[in-house]
Amino acid sequence: MRALLVAAAALLAACPAPELGVEYRGETLDVVDAHLHSGEWEGVPPSTQRFLAERFPFPIGLSAERFADQQLSAEGILEQLDDGGVRRAVLFAVYAPHSVGIASNEVVAEHVSADPERLMGFASLRVDDWNETKDAELARLDAALDLPGMVGVKLAHTHMHFRMDDPAYYAIYDVAAAHGAPVYLHTGPSPFPGTHTDAPYTDPAFLEDAIATHPDTEFILGHLGYDFINDEPGDLEECLRLAGAYPNVWLEPSAMGSKGSDPDGVNLPLAMTRIREDGLTDRLIYGSDGPQSPGFVDDYLQRTLVAMEAGGWTAEEAQAGLAGNLDRLLAGETGR
Repeated sequence: MRALLVAAAALLAACPAPELGVEYRGETLDVVDAHLHSGEWEGVPPSTQRFLAERFPFPIGLSAERFADQQLSAEGILEQLDDGGVRRAVLFAVYAPHSVGIASNEVVAEHVSADPERLMGFASLRVDDWNETKDAELARLDAALDLPGMVGVKLAHTHMHFRMDDPAYYAIYDVAAAHGAPVYLHTGPSPFPGTHTDAPYTDPAFLEDAIATHPDTEFILGHLGYDFINDEPGDLEECLRLAGAYPNVWLEPSAMGSKGSDPDGVNLPLAMTRIREDGLTDRLIYGSDGPQSPGFVDDYLQRTLVAMEAGGWTAEEAQAGLAGNLDRLLAGETGR
């Protein structure tokens, strides 16, 4: 695996640098995509493999494993970044063996090493036997955050089967704070097999105690509470309330505006409008939830620009949301 990544990095270094950035209101804006997935198809449970293959466009679904491994590779991800004009991106580790599967910290760190100037990683840990493995898993997370390019933590209560308000898991936030690593949290119901859809696993209101008691931990509310089962805004207003009440809360709009999740194209513009109305453009962190399918990274970015335009975002506000806010968050320059 590492030899392949080194070879890919050498090949990429020999290629001409792509022109990066997107046009918005007459200006060229920098873009960082804070939500991409890497890994290997074999780490996905069979039920989720079938679920994903059915959603791949024909004829890609007929060779889902080969397609997925190519899309999830460092080379495949970098190709999508180039096509979309994206300067830099975050890859997520995942430990959800009963739902979406496993993409280990080690695999993500290896993919990041293919181009450390453009790729960063968010680490994760297992929680499915927490009473027995808590100390070992926290040590695993601590070690992962010391790996080159690993700059944050990824959690998804709905996929990992633990409540948002259970203080037994709050030590995860302490480890993150010790490293100055923001914590990305999936919010909203997920359509994947094996997820928990009850409110304590999906509703960001159940995160408020953790947010309030961990002011030194930065929390990114992924998907803005979107209901991916019914394709509707879900807990958007709760996400906005939390961001307005707590300076350590950030907003991330990935996947909610995709062709499949927002077929009428109304929910992402609504979210962008409401974020600006509430004066929270300095809290938006752009993410796509790619790579998913060919061209997804570029397509989601273009949809986001349309939504920002509909919400009245200035070029300065859009630049902050597309890159600047994440850059200063990772630099520890939150203004608090």
